[in-house]
Amino acid sequence: MEKATQNTLIEQATAITNVHIFDGDQMITPRSVVIKGEYIISVGGDIPADATVINGENATLMPGLIDAHVHTSIGGLRDALQFGVTTELEMNGDFTRRGREIQLKHVHDVADVRSAGTAITAPGGHPDELLPDGDEIPEFVLKELEKLTEEDREAMLAAYAHDHDEIPQVTTVEEAIKHVHTQVEHGADYIKIMIEEGTVMGAPGLPVLSDEILKTAVTEAHKFDKLVIAHVLTARSSQEAIDFGVDGLGHLFVDRPEYTSDLVKSIAASGAFVIPCLVLNSSIIGNPASELANDPRVHSKLSPDWIDILNSSFNTFPQGNMENSFKNVMDLHRAGVDILVGTDVAPVPVPNLGGLAHGASVHHEMQLLVKAGFSPIEALQSATAKPARRFALHDRGRIAEGARADLVLVNGDPTTNISDTLSIKSVWFKGVQQLR
Repeated sequence: MEKATQNTLIEQATAITNVHIFDGDQMITPRSVVIKGEYIISVGGDIPADATVINGENATLMPGLIDAHVHTSIGGLRDALQFGVTTELEMNGDFTRRGREIQLKHVHDVADVRSAGTAITAPGGHPDELLPDGDEIPEFVLKELEKLTEEDREAMLAAYAHDHDEIPQVTTVEEAIKHVHTQVEHGADYIKIMIEEGTVMGAPGLPVLSDEILKTAVTEAHKFDKLVIAHVLTARSSQEAIDFGVDGLGHLFVDRPEYTSDLVKSIAASGAFVIPCLVLNSSIIGNPASELANDPRVHSKLSPDWIDILNSSFNTFPQGNMENSFKNVMDLHRAGVDILVGTDVAPVPVPNLGGLAHGASVHHEMQLLVKAGFSPIEALQSATAKPARRFALHDRGRIAEGARADLVLVNGDPTTNISDTLSIKSVWFKGVQQLR
C-alpha cells in the first residue's frame, strides 16, 4: 500500500500557471507548464483535473541554469541547486561517469554533473601553481570533509584517492594518446587541455606541453567523438588552441592585442564556442564579488566560508582591466560565436581562489555579460539553451514538451532586469521541487 502511495505521489502532475515563460531561447506566449514525473508534459495545454496548481503570477519560469565551467564537489553541487543551477560541467576533476558512480550513488539533493576527468597538462603545469605542495590532503579539503556526513565523506575520499593515486604523466605523444584513452574509459564526457604559461596566474614560466602533443590529444579525443575544451587566458594561447582544432575555449583572453580582430575572426570561422568566465577575469584583476556576497538573496544561502571567498579575489593580474574583457566578449558575440555561461569556481572554499561561489556566480556572470553589452535574454540563452546544445544535453536547457523538468521560478522578469534571476521562488530538478 505504501509503495502504491509513493508511486502516486511521484506521478502527480504539477501545473505552473499564470506565469511568464522564458523557454531557453525567447519569451513565449503560453502561460502554463505541466510537469509529471521527470518531464514536462505540456506547455500551454490543458491542465489535468487532479494537478497540483502553482500560481506563477508576477513571476517568470526559466529552464534550470547550466554552469559550463566548474570544479566541483558534493557540497558544490548542493549549493548550485539552491541557486537554480541544475547542471554543472566540470572541466578538471572527479565527476566522470566512474566518479559519479563512486560519489553520488546515494546522493539525490544535488545538481547534475558532467566532467572532463583529469585534464591534459605538463608535469608541474597549470593548475599546480594554485595548489599546496606535497601529497597530503590539503587543509581546505580536510576542513570541508568535517562538514560532511560519514557517507558523503567516504565518497569524497574515495574519489580523491582515485584521482590522485595514479595521476597520468603526459610528456610524449604516446602518453597523450594513453591519457585520452584513460579518461574515455573512466567515462569522461569531454576532454580538457591546458595551455597556460602562467603570466596571468601570477606564475610566469609554467611548463606547457608541445604543440605536437596537444594537437595529438585533440585529434585522439575527436576519434571518440569527444569535445575538446582548452584552458586559455591570453590571445596567443587562444589562437594556438584554435589552430589545434579545439571545440571550445574554457576562458576569455584577458589581453587585447592589435591582432584581436583577426583572432575573433579565427574563432568564429572555427565554429568553437567560448566560456568567458568573466567572473574569473574580474577576480584575476583584483575585484572581489562583495556586492554579490552582500545581496541577501545570496548571503542567506551560502556558508560563511563561501561568503568570505566571494569577498576576496585571485588578484594575480592587477594590471588587467575589465574593459578589455567586455570588448573581447562583445566582439566574439557580434561575430556569431556561441558564448556560454561559466564560472571556474573551485570545489571547496580555497583562500587564494576568491570571488567565486557555486550557483551564485552563475547569476553574477549573467550580470557581467549584460554589463558588457548582452541583452538580458542573450545572457539567459548563454546559461540555458546554448550550453545544452553545444554539450549535446538534448533533454534540458529549454522549456518544451518532453524536456526534463529542470525549472526555476523567479519573482519579476529577468528578461528586462537580469538581477531578477536571483529572486528564486522555486526550483525543480527532474520534476521534483527542491525549493519552495
